[in-house]
This record gives sequence, structure tokens and C-alpha cells, in this order.
Amino acid sequence: MINREDMLELTRRMTPARSSIGRIAGAYFDEEGYVDGTFNTNFLKLSAADRTKNLAMAKAVLFSETNEQMKDYLIPEEAKKPGSLWQLLDGIKESEMKNDGFLDVLYEVIGERFQPGYPYSCFLFYGCYDVPVKGADKEWMEGSEEVYKYLILAVSPLKGDYEPGEPEFGFLYPAFRDRTTNRHYINIFERLPGRPHRELTDWMFGKTDEK
Repeated sequence: MINREDMLELTRRMTPARSSIGRIAGAYFDEEGYVDGTFNTNFLKLSAADRTKNLAMAKAVLFSETNEQMKDYLIPEEAKKPGSLWQLLDGIKESEMKNDGFLDVLYEVIGERFQPGYPYSCFLFYGCYDVPVKGADKEWMEGSEEVYKYLILAVSPLKGDYEPGEPEFGFLYPAFRDRTTNRHYINIFERLPGRPHRELTDWMFGKTDEK
């Protein structure tokens, strides 16, 4: 189960002036899943207006209804084989999203699996959060317990030329559980839980059409 306070703690550090998000990248796809364009930049180099707009997209994933729209999933060990999504995401995270080769592979695979019949975008955010120490009385203290490095993905239909609409699918990886990093879990967001993106989640967990 996801503790909503953990999600609120992360979003409190997502403001245009002071954000734990350090980098943003993304791709635009046509209705058949072909990439129309990509970008990758330091988040702080965006204008204040663009930072605000893009933070709203990332926060839409974390602010969603906990354990309804956003759920906790254990990553099966058998899904972590070489060449898996998890190996790719770890590479993207550890490179702080500065390796365009890793990102291009991710976009290519997403486009192969997701062809919704309308243009869409896939935005990826890299964040680095110094988890502050909490005392026994639950008051914040000086110092940091750990550095939580994370990725947020948001898939959105395009409502105009290169203009994402409301995110309909996304994730937070690795999970932020009990105020610490947990690489064994991922938090997956579905705006409409009754209409899950099976074509993406089946790939994430190593399932195939034959199964």
C-alpha cells in the first residue's frame, strides 16, 4: 500500500523556484506510435512558466488517488533479466537522464507497444530528493537520511501541436516507501483504473501476448 504522506512529501519539493526535479526529457508520438520529436534539458533552464506547466504534469501522477489511481506493484525477480525495462530504467536513472541513447531505446519500445490511434507524448522527469531526518516527535530536523533518486513518467494525449493534455498513464520508479528508496516496487498511475494500459504494463512485468 502507498502511504499518501510519502507522495505529499515529494510534491512539496516540486515548486518552480525550488524543485527536486533536475532534468526533463520526452518524446512526441503520432497515432501509430512513431516518434515525431524528442527533447532533453536541464529543468532549471526552462522558463518559470514552462517549469510550472511541466511540474503540474509530474504532480498529477503523484497527486492522484492513492491506492486507486496510483497503486503499488512488486517487481517480479524474473522480470529483471538483462535487457528488461528495469535494467533500462536503472541506466536512465543512474545517468541522471543525460544519456540520450537510453532514452531513445525507451521511446522506441513504448512506440512499438502503444498505438492508441491518436498523437500522444511521453514525458520523463529525473529527481534527486534529500530525505530530511524526522525526529521521534515527527518534527523535521537538520540533516538528510538519504538521497532518493527517482523517475516520473507521464503519458498524455496531445491536445495541440506538441501540447500534452492530462496524463492518462505514468509511474514513479523506484517506489518511495516509508520515506526511503525501494527498488523492488514501482508505483503505477492509471487515470482511469477500469481501463488500464495493458500494452504497457504487460511489457513492464515481462508478460507476452502468448501468456
